[in-house]
Amino acid sequence: MAAQDTLGTRRLAQLVRPIVWCRATDRIRDVARQISAADLSCALVRADGVLGIVTDHDFRHRVATGEVGLDQPIAALAAFPVLTIEAEATQSAALLRMLEHAVHHLVVTGPAGEPVGVVRAVDLAQPEVRDPLLIRSAIAAADTIDEVAAAARRLPATLVALHDDRVSPLHIGALHAAMVDAAVRRVLRLRSEPALAAERVSWVVLGSLARREPLPRSDLDTALVWADPDGPKDRPPDPAEIRAAAGRVLDDLRHCGFVPCPSGTNADNPVFSRAASAWRTASRDWQRDPAAGQGLLMSAVIADSRPLTQPMLGRSLTASLWPPNRHTRVLRALLDEALGFRPPTGFVRDFVVESSGEHRGQLDLKKGGLAPIVALARWLAIVGGEVSGNTPERLRRGADHGLLTADEAQTLTGAFEDIYALVLDHEVRALRGGDLPTTFVAPRDLDTLTRRHLRESFRAVRAIQARIDEHWLARLDRV
Repeated sequence: MAAQDTLGTRRLAQLVRPIVWCRATDRIRDVARQISAADLSCALVRADGVLGIVTDHDFRHRVATGEVGLDQPIAALAAFPVLTIEAEATQSAALLRMLEHAVHHLVVTGPAGEPVGVVRAVDLAQPEVRDPLLIRSAIAAADTIDEVAAAARRLPATLVALHDDRVSPLHIGALHAAMVDAAVRRVLRLRSEPALAAERVSWVVLGSLARREPLPRSDLDTALVWADPDGPKDRPPDPAEIRAAAGRVLDDLRHCGFVPCPSGTNADNPVFSRAASAWRTASRDWQRDPAAGQGLLMSAVIADSRPLTQPMLGRSLTASLWPPNRHTRVLRALLDEALGFRPPTGFVRDFVVESSGEHRGQLDLKKGGLAPIVALARWLAIVGGEVSGNTPERLRRGADHGLLTADEAQTLTGAFEDIYALVLDHEVRALRGGDLPTTFVAPRDLDTLTRRHLRESFRAVRAIQARIDEHWLARLDRV
């Protein structure tokens, strides 16, 4: 699949535009002349040691409307601090940063962190930049839930266009996640539920969206963490009110075209919405008896979590994931849970397919292809003490910690990326044809080369699972 990653790989050092510098006390009208004379769209300014930026958007929306006068100092118009990115970063990385923060300019920095230029969204003029930023801008400008829904309805067609333009599959997943993040945050702001606004509440995404590797068909899995009272006299939040408010937010997200988890992994479910202290208590209980109360499942859910609001509070979910003694039955139980996902290979036939039902004769590439690698990478992340990042990043850290060999990490990463690309291609074809995307594929519909490569990937993953199963304690000693 490496040939597919041909767009967005140029380094920003090749694309930067020169910097227009100004002093914090310069008049806005004079800075506007400087920018116009340089035929650029922004200027940089330092105020009290902090780097800021003023863009053509600021002139149009704040000066032209009379909000800020032409004779005021430029510091009154500039945004502080400016967002930066390294010169060695790629176009794709720049796009993702712009998308996550809803900006159209980034300051590019050199090896010592000094500004060396500016890159604009239009400098990355490809569909992978234009279409996601248009959706992101529409979401940011939405004044109603209906307007968020109108912007979100453009997401499936944008995913198809990104795929057709040969954007890397995992980069498509990251862009997809950034657009969903933006929609959820905007719905939360517009809904402005008193029960959520009055308390310190962290809205958390889970699963593939948390790992930034969703597929077009992926559900929206969510959780809530709210802060405990500061003192004994403070009234604790009402869980029922918070969950009812979360349910109304989920209804809005359904209206926007997102599908909350049908099996109940949602922020209005008492299992997935708790005070921070209740999450900590539950985590301790799971570690004492991993088999009780779905402790293994809940540990996996928490490991794949990412807060969208109140990040410090949301990250408390993962704070108690790691037992003090890693050579315990807890880690063995978590490994058993991870190894429970097996690639569908057989001794007689190439693949073990569904034997009955609507998917008879088909492979579930999510359950049998992606899940075994995702689960193993998650276990490695828990053991290593750092659960952030996507599956390939977790595998690389596993190799850095000595939990995997370099060859094992490369094999698992290659298999994951290839299977993810195959599922994405399958779902995009369904979207293009107006059908419901699915992760089920009939082996007979795959070409001979793809079928052979898939079979070899499945067998390689099973072999690595077997080695880790047998030698897991020796590998733990390296951490």
